[in-house]
Amino acid sequence: MPTPYFEVAHLTKHFSTDESTVAAIQDVSFSLQKGQFLSILGPSGCGKSTLFNLIAGLMQPDCGDIRLQGESMLLRPGLTGYMLQKDLLLPWRTIADNIILSKTLHGTRRQAALKSAVSDIAACGLRDLLNRRPDECSGGQRQRAALVRTLQTGKPLLLLDEPFGALDAITRLHLQALLTEVATKKRLTILFVTHDVDEALLLSDAILVMGTAPGRILRQYTLDAPRPRTMRVLSQPEFIRVKGETLTLLDKEVTADA
Repeated sequence: MPTPYFEVAHLTKHFSTDESTVAAIQDVSFSLQKGQFLSILGPSGCGKSTLFNLIAGLMQPDCGDIRLQGESMLLRPGLTGYMLQKDLLLPWRTIADNIILSKTLHGTRRQAALKSAVSDIAACGLRDLLNRRPDECSGGQRQRAALVRTLQTGKPLLLLDEPFGALDAITRLHLQALLTEVATKKRLTILFVTHDVDEALLLSDAILVMGTAPGRILRQYTLDAPRPRTMRVLSQPEFIRVKGETLTLLDKEVTADA
């Protein structure tokens, strides 16, 4: 088998208080190849955010390793682009200057940074919004800007933590289609956290289902249908089966914790 492009190996992280020690995640392992899109589903408290923070280098694991192209990421921070549910756009900067923030902070001149972002700006329908400030934009427009900003980091691995969770259903569908189109065209390698099973089925090459206490992988599914996909794929027998099994697993986890 080829060496995975990205790999998490036996990752464990504990948090301690004066009274006890809790395993946030326990012996988590998975891998993906370049250009793959992997979604992570799990109930609240299963360690999804902890896992992302470890991958991003915001904290260190108690044991295990995280590897990119065969080399440990633990001593090499700054290899991921990280997008959250909140857009976190800087309110005093225009949409254009928010989009190119990473590049200008690293010394790229403004005009050069904007030029390199032209295709992503066009793909995300932001050309007419570049001179607006975030408070002059809708929630969907702000998330599109946050997505382009994340793409413009140029990082080899993108972490998207429920980026569309706060949006209305129509806007969410539009941004899902936009993301999968851009990800497929650019062969982006993406880890995506969601609570929406249909969203995971639409976007992903693979799905991890996580359980709680401690956070661990219950099951992994591979989805062979080519991307991008439409809603019609959800009526295919294989997708119906995966959705049913996933919901059953998640329901058992929530019931066990009740």
